[in-house]
Amino acid sequence: MAGGTPVRYADAGKGTQAVLLLHGYLESIEVWDDFAGELGKNYRVIRVDLPGHGFSDWGGREVVGIDYMADTAAAVLELAGVERCTVVGHSMGGYVALSLAANHPEKVEGLVLFHSSPNADTPEKAANRQREIELIEAGKKEMLAKVNPGRGFAEANLRRCAEAIEDLAEQVMLTEDEAIVAVLKGMSQRKDRNEDMRRLGIPELMIFGLGDNYIPVAAAESMALAQPQARVAWLENSGHMGFVEQPQESLAILEDFLAEVASKNK
Repeated sequence: MAGGTPVRYADAGKGTQAVLLLHGYLESIEVWDDFAGELGKNYRVIRVDLPGHGFSDWGGREVVGIDYMADTAAAVLELAGVERCTVVGHSMGGYVALSLAANHPEKVEGLVLFHSSPNADTPEKAANRQREIELIEAGKKEMLAKVNPGRGFAEANLRRCAEAIEDLAEQVMLTEDEAIVAVLKGMSQRKDRNEDMRRLGIPELMIFGLGDNYIPVAAAESMALAQPQARVAWLENSGHMGFVEQPQESLAILEDFLAEVASKNK
């Protein structure tokens, strides 16, 4: 139980410096398996199934809000005895990471947005989420499973990453319909975190993919300009799943950033 919510989390790796990995929408801790294994050679790595995903409960809430997810992640850190960590959020997990850093600043010493954004939903994005809600409520979840996982990868990587795409599609089908709807509502209702991010006063990193179908290059460049205090890294051959598409390059970028975090905490 983490903050009253039954949650699955994994705690492994070596070293005193802790990293919290937060997965994206319709993912689970398994999406990090290979990446966490490599990262865990030098760092303590905590992974969490966010509420409504994987094997974590969501309490039948009508809306699974981003702040609620962040509070649950903070409770996991308490359970694990982690005083401070660098939090890495992939896509939706980035929204949660920002909320965690803003609402529980004592627990976060570094922030990484991995294919994510501090922006609130645009009207267009909110409308897309509403269409997904309508698909789920119409009993057509398999359409999400067929389309969403593949869209996360650069076209050039689709064949090479076919097994990962199949795993993500299976995760979509395993996620409860009501939970998906509640999470979509939570994402569409989240607040803009740009000002919060500028005020955190901790090392920050934004990682983008040049082939990302969800965050086009122009949008990523605009986000970076709005956060001049943050480091920015680009993955040249990745879409929205850089830690799967370019794992070694992603690991090198993250470990370089973690060294910066460590140096600032000496």
